[in-house]
Amino acid sequence: MRAPLEKETVTNRALLPFVLQSGTKEHPSRQEIRKALDDLYGATLNVDVSKKGEYHLMSFKMEVANEKYLADTNPLFEKGMELFASVLLSPKVENGEFDSTIMDGEKRTLKQKIASVYDDKMRYANKRLTEEMCEGEPFGLFVFGEEESISNVDGSSLYHYYQSAITNDNMDLYIIGDVQVDEMKKLVEKYFKGIQGENRSTDLLQVEQKQITSPKEIIEEQDVQQGKLHIGYRTNTTYEDDEYFALQVFNGIFGGFSHSKLFINVREKASLAYYAASRVESHKGLLIVMSGIESNKYEDTTKIINEQMEQMKSGNFTEDDLSQTKAVLKNQLLETMDVPRGFIELEYHNQLTTKKRQLSHWMEEIDKVTKEDIVQVAEKIQLDTVYFLKGKEETKDE
Repeated sequence: MRAPLEKETVTNRALLPFVLQSGTKEHPSRQEIRKALDDLYGATLNVDVSKKGEYHLMSFKMEVANEKYLADTNPLFEKGMELFASVLLSPKVENGEFDSTIMDGEKRTLKQKIASVYDDKMRYANKRLTEEMCEGEPFGLFVFGEEESISNVDGSSLYHYYQSAITNDNMDLYIIGDVQVDEMKKLVEKYFKGIQGENRSTDLLQVEQKQITSPKEIIEEQDVQQGKLHIGYRTNTTYEDDEYFALQVFNGIFGGFSHSKLFINVREKASLAYYAASRVESHKGLLIVMSGIESNKYEDTTKIINEQMEQMKSGNFTEDDLSQTKAVLKNQLLETMDVPRGFIELEYHNQLTTKKRQLSHWMEEIDKVTKEDIVQVAEKIQLDTVYFLKGKEETKDE
């Protein structure tokens, strides 16, 4: 379920899937839902919230055993779909509001999730970098919402929001497995008939590419053993662009893998970091470098990371780097496609842009990338924000 990231709705959306999976009309408690899943030969149900580009996604996932391999004649998949649909479409509601016990429990859990990010310094640094880098942009919002807004949400306001989301969100249902398409269509018609799709907006969000005139530097102090240096760049390239695969290969050589420049030069050769890696946000057009360092190594590490970026822009990498990265990328892709969840994740990219890429062509696209393509894509990358979380103790020792 997809909707634009917005300050007003971000906390509601962070709560909603967890409230929905905690009780339905037919199975009014979490225990009852768990029992129903156990009766389906240990089927699993998971919910999650995430962000892609400037969208906030609520995901509901279910896995059910293939009934062909069971002696039982019950229509296992259909029963699974019935339960899955009830989680989405017939929540436990009384007098127009969600159950207060479920609400209280999930609000408490959400507060704990937000608090736990403060304790996980890598995630905390990532959150702070994103907030600083994308200040005033939807992407700057935290995926779990805002702690101070949680107490304002009650069973009635969240149910009101749920009705709006079921009516207006873009919804995509993926079914992957050893199934007959026609049969699946019939089951979807039967169990999801409560969802009418005609009035949903099909307009896609336009992500603006922000031009950077002078990069920001943010330094915070906390009582931490290991400093966290996270650097954000604007790539000015997204999934929508033809250079998308060149950017993937660029990231593989730069910091995506254990043979990459960041890992080899920052961690192995200079022994400056406990870890050093980079990742790409495909729909927002960001490149994030993450490293854990001793607090007194800030200047040296920043310098080496900048040098690695300059090397990429000058095409200072070998044919071996290129071929090894392509091989690892393709291998990673095959592994992801081999798992239903990963396959859906890759397919879902196509829902977020006007560019529809067939998975079967991804390998060829990776193979086609040349050194020149990588240099071109590297030249468009701009440094946006350097965020450093440093330890208090070490500064005294220096």
